[in-house]
Parts: sequence; C-alpha cells; structure tokens
Amino acid sequence: MTNIDELKSTGLKATLPRLKILDIFQKGEQRHMTAEDVFRVLLEERSDIGLATVYRVLTQFEQAGILLRSNFESGKAIYELNEGQHHDHFVCTACGKVEEFYDAEIEKRQNLIAKQKGWVIQDHSMSLYGHCADCAKRGVGNR
Repeated sequence: MTNIDELKSTGLKATLPRLKILDIFQKGEQRHMTAEDVFRVLLEERSDIGLATVYRVLTQFEQAGILLRSNFESGKAIYELNEGQHHDHFVCTACGKVEEFYDAEIEKRQNLIAKQKGWVIQDHSMSLYGHCADCAKRGVGNR
C-alpha cells in the first residue's frame, strides 16, 4: 500500500505535508519523535512546512490511528507509527532516548494479576525510567 493509499484509507487527503511527515516516520532512523523532532527533519530537508502544520498533521494522524502518542515524564508528546503490535518503553531520564521492548512473561503476569482482582484489561502502557546504555557508560547521573 502506498502512502497515498494509506492516507486515503483513513479518510485523509494526500497533501504534501501529510505525505512528507508520514515518510519521515516510515523511513527515519528515529522511531519515537516529538513534533519538534519532525519539524527539525523538515528544516534539514529545506521544507517550508511550519511547526503549526506539523502539530496539526500529527494530531490528525493520531486520530486516524496512523500514529500512537505517548506522554512520558518529560511532558512532551512522543509519536510513533502504529504498527499494531503492543510494546512497552524504556525512557532515558538523561538524554530522552526512548526504546521499545516486549516481554511475554510481563504481559502474562499483568493479565494474571488483573484476573485475580476481577479486572478485564482493555489497554495498558508501561514505561520504565532510567539511563540508557550510552548514558550509563558515561556515568551520567551517577554521583
């Protein structure tokens, strides 16, 4: 499915800003990006798409289910492609790096606890905060 078809299937018109921003998420090195990160990439590409347009498109993509939004401790919204697979996140409190992980045992345990308590889980997110491998190697935050 092309980007144009993907946008049309969600009811969105295939405008240049939408196509460029979708392309950034699909082909970029960074999986988790703020609106400012997306805007920075657009500036590097010498695009004339403004920050307000980036925010508007990200909101439209989230509402259409193309992107997922997470709000970590930094207070900034972080966006990633919605690929339909559940995962959780590590968040570096030093540099802001976000890394995905999935652990079947953790998922199984959460469901077991919910069942024991009489809960039916509809959705969940788990974010673990600490220092990424690079920051830990550099001793960032250690005293």
